[in-house]
Amino acid sequence: MRFMVMVPANQESEAGVLPDAKILAEMGKFNEEMVKAGVMLAGEGLHATSQGARLKFSGGKTTVIDGPFTESKELIAGFWLIQVKSKEEAIAWMKRAPFGEGVVLEIRQVFEAEDFGPAFTAELRKQEESQRARIAKRR
Repeated sequence: MRFMVMVPANQESEAGVLPDAKILAEMGKFNEEMVKAGVMLAGEGLHATSQGARLKFSGGKTTVIDGPFTESKELIAGFWLIQVKSKEEAIAWMKRAPFGEGVVLEIRQVFEAEDFGPAFTAELRKQEESQRARIAKRR
Protein backbone atom coordinates (compact mmCIF):
# COMPACT_ATOMS: atom_id res chain seq x y z
CA MET A 1 0.00 0.00 0.00
CA ARG A 2 1.21 3.44 -0.85
CA PHE A 3 0.48 6.46 1.31
CA MET A 4 0.96 10.17 0.77
CA VAL A 5 1.99 11.99 3.93
CA MET A 6 1.40 15.73 3.73
CA VAL A 7 3.38 18.18 5.82
CA PRO A 8 1.52 21.42 6.58
CA ALA A 9 2.86 24.84 5.74
CA ASN A 10 3.23 27.49 8.42
CA GLN A 11 3.96 31.22 8.50
CA GLU A 12 7.70 30.60 8.20
CA SER A 13 7.51 28.21 5.25
CA GLU A 14 5.06 30.54 3.48
CA ALA A 15 7.49 33.43 4.07
CA GLY A 16 10.21 31.41 2.34
CA VAL A 17 12.21 30.74 5.51
CA LEU A 18 14.34 27.66 4.89
CA PRO A 19 15.02 25.03 7.56
CA ASP A 20 18.29 25.35 9.46
CA ALA A 21 21.12 22.78 9.40
CA LYS A 22 19.84 21.03 12.56
CA ILE A 23 16.36 20.46 11.12
CA LEU A 24 17.81 19.36 7.76
CA ALA A 25 20.09 16.87 9.54
CA GLU A 26 17.21 15.45 11.62
CA MET A 27 15.03 15.11 8.52
CA GLY A 28 17.91 13.55 6.59
CA LYS A 29 18.40 10.97 9.33
CA PHE A 30 14.68 10.10 9.39
CA ASN A 31 14.57 9.87 5.59
CA GLU A 32 17.64 7.61 5.61
CA GLU A 33 15.92 5.24 8.05
CA MET A 34 12.91 5.01 5.72
CA VAL A 35 15.12 4.50 2.65
CA LYS A 36 17.08 1.70 4.36
CA ALA A 37 13.81 0.04 5.39
CA GLY A 38 12.55 0.23 1.79
CA VAL A 39 9.60 2.41 2.82
CA MET A 40 10.33 5.78 1.23
CA LEU A 41 9.46 6.20 -2.45
CA ALA A 42 9.75 10.00 -2.57
CA GLY A 43 9.87 12.98 -0.28
CA GLU A 44 10.21 16.65 -1.07
CA GLY A 45 9.70 20.09 0.36
CA LEU A 46 7.63 22.60 -1.58
CA HIS A 47 8.27 26.28 -2.27
CA ALA A 48 5.86 28.79 -0.73
CA THR A 49 2.48 29.27 -2.41
CA SER A 50 3.66 32.72 -3.55
CA GLN A 51 5.68 30.81 -6.15
CA GLY A 52 2.74 28.62 -7.20
CA ALA A 53 -0.44 28.79 -9.21
CA ARG A 54 -3.90 27.24 -9.12
CA LEU A 55 -5.96 26.30 -12.12
CA LYS A 56 -9.74 26.56 -11.90
CA PHE A 57 -11.87 24.67 -14.43
CA SER A 58 -15.37 26.06 -14.83
CA GLY A 59 -17.82 26.42 -17.70
CA GLY A 60 -15.35 25.01 -20.21
CA LYS A 61 -12.77 27.66 -19.30
CA THR A 62 -9.55 27.43 -17.33
CA THR A 63 -8.56 30.29 -15.06
CA VAL A 64 -5.03 30.58 -13.67
CA ILE A 65 -4.72 32.10 -10.20
CA ASP A 66 -1.21 33.03 -9.07
CA GLY A 67 -0.18 32.53 -5.45
CA PRO A 68 0.07 33.26 -2.64
CA PHE A 69 -3.08 31.55 -1.44
CA THR A 70 -3.67 33.53 1.73
CA GLU A 71 -7.36 32.62 1.84
CA SER A 72 -6.52 28.94 2.27
CA LYS A 73 -6.35 27.66 5.82
CA GLU A 74 -4.45 24.45 5.14
CA LEU A 75 -1.46 24.56 2.81
CA ILE A 76 1.14 21.90 2.12
CA ALA A 77 4.87 22.56 2.63
CA GLY A 78 6.13 19.10 1.75
CA PHE A 79 5.29 15.44 1.37
CA TRP A 80 6.46 11.87 1.52
CA LEU A 81 5.29 9.01 -0.64
CA ILE A 82 5.80 5.78 1.28
CA GLN A 83 5.04 2.12 0.68
CA VAL A 84 4.07 0.04 3.67
CA LYS A 85 1.79 -2.91 4.50
CA SER A 86 -0.95 -0.95 6.28
CA LYS A 87 -2.19 2.42 7.47
CA GLU A 88 -1.04 1.39 10.94
CA GLU A 89 2.52 0.93 9.68
CA ALA A 90 2.37 4.34 7.96
CA ILE A 91 1.25 5.88 11.24
CA ALA A 92 4.03 4.10 13.14
CA TRP A 93 6.65 5.51 10.77
CA MET A 94 5.28 9.04 10.90
CA LYS A 95 5.13 9.03 14.70
CA ARG A 96 8.94 9.05 14.46
CA ALA A 97 9.08 12.10 12.15
CA PRO A 98 11.18 14.92 13.60
CA PHE A 99 8.52 17.57 14.12
CA GLY A 100 7.86 19.82 17.06
CA GLU A 101 4.79 20.77 19.02
CA GLY A 102 1.57 21.40 17.12
CA VAL A 103 2.48 19.93 13.71
CA VAL A 104 -0.33 17.83 12.21
CA LEU A 105 0.61 15.40 9.44
CA GLU A 106 -2.06 14.05 7.11
CA ILE A 107 -1.77 10.46 5.83
CA ARG A 108 -3.83 9.41 2.80
CA GLN A 109 -3.77 6.10 0.96
CA VAL A 110 -2.94 6.27 -2.75
CA PHE A 111 -5.30 4.48 -5.12
CA GLU A 112 -3.94 1.36 -6.79
CA ALA A 113 -5.18 -0.02 -10.13
CA GLU A 114 -7.22 -2.78 -8.46
CA ASP A 115 -9.15 -0.20 -6.42
CA PHE A 116 -10.98 0.97 -9.55
CA GLY A 117 -12.60 -2.39 -10.34
CA PRO A 118 -13.97 -3.15 -13.82
CA ALA A 119 -13.97 0.53 -14.88
CA PHE A 120 -10.18 0.24 -15.10
CA THR A 121 -10.15 -1.83 -18.30
CA ALA A 122 -7.26 -3.94 -19.59
CA GLU A 123 -6.52 -1.20 -22.12
CA LEU A 124 -6.33 1.46 -19.40
CA ARG A 125 -4.21 -0.82 -17.22
CA LYS A 126 -1.78 -1.38 -20.10
CA GLN A 127 -1.60 2.38 -20.72
CA GLU A 128 -0.81 3.07 -17.05
CA GLU A 129 1.86 0.35 -16.94
CA SER A 130 3.49 1.86 -20.04
CA GLN A 131 3.45 5.33 -18.48
CA ARG A 132 4.99 4.05 -15.23
CA ALA A 133 7.72 2.21 -17.17
CA ARG A 134 8.60 5.35 -19.15
CA ILE A 135 8.71 7.44 -15.97
CA ALA A 136 10.98 4.90 -14.25
CA LYS A 137 13.27 4.85 -17.28
CA ARG A 138 13.75 8.62 -17.07
CA ARG A 139 14.94 8.39 -13.48
